[in-house]
Amino acid sequence: MKFDFNAEYFNPEHVLECGQIFRFKPFKQGYFVCSADKACYVHSDGVKTVVESEDSDYFYNYFDLARDYSQIVNRAKERGVPLLTRSSEAYKGLRLLNQNHEETLYSFIISQNNNIPRIKGIISRICGGLGEKREFLGEQYCTFPSTPELAAAGSGFFRSAGCGYRDVFLAETSAKIAAEGISHLENLNTPQLKAELLKYKGIGGKVADCIALFGFGKRDSFPVDTWSEKIYKEDFDGTLKDRTKITEYFQSLFGEDSGYFQQYLFYGKRSNL
Repeated sequence: MKFDFNAEYFNPEHVLECGQIFRFKPFKQGYFVCSADKACYVHSDGVKTVVESEDSDYFYNYFDLARDYSQIVNRAKERGVPLLTRSSEAYKGLRLLNQNHEETLYSFIISQNNNIPRIKGIISRICGGLGEKREFLGEQYCTFPSTPELAAAGSGFFRSAGCGYRDVFLAETSAKIAAEGISHLENLNTPQLKAELLKYKGIGGKVADCIALFGFGKRDSFPVDTWSEKIYKEDFDGTLKDRTKITEYFQSLFGEDSGYFQQYLFYGKRSNL
């Protein structure tokens, strides 16, 4: 099954290369993307972006295609922040994904103090070791393991997958979620969700903000990393040093658009716009 969408507001490169997802790779004329136990092939000719998968409804929601991003881009430009104006125009094809809760939680625990190629490698080894092998369009992939499978693996498995000191975080957090479930997180507001996420081993402020934004759809989240600090100092003349306070500053400034604007700013700064 396949569907297409206006490429002006759905650029696969912008969506996938901006740090919100780790399970994708170049494939044919586009990308092979995995989420939970599913896969798709997404490619674009600059006019239409096409998604091929065995579950169109899942990936239509995954790529957030019911949302009108032209309005978000317009709101970004109305802010009068030069970097945000340039970035939202240059990367108007960027969209925030609606990712699987648990996969995102574990992935961003792995992401802390790490680089993207290494994160992708670790997640690939975890999926290869515990996930189910499947095939789509002749390409083999592995599903993301369930929480019970992760919890049963133990810290030794995570260490062998290259997680380093994060092995204990993954073992303890997966055991806690296996015992308690995660449904109690789904209907919380953003501050409540962040407070609950901080109770899991290996989740600090920035990782909690990433999980809230990318895994639970809390678009009023604003993760702050070294790039965000640089943006705050250079483009907003900020003087605060504490990342929590910088996050609060941006959330107060941008409100419900915080997550979208964070991605435009991050991608623009990283691309030296």
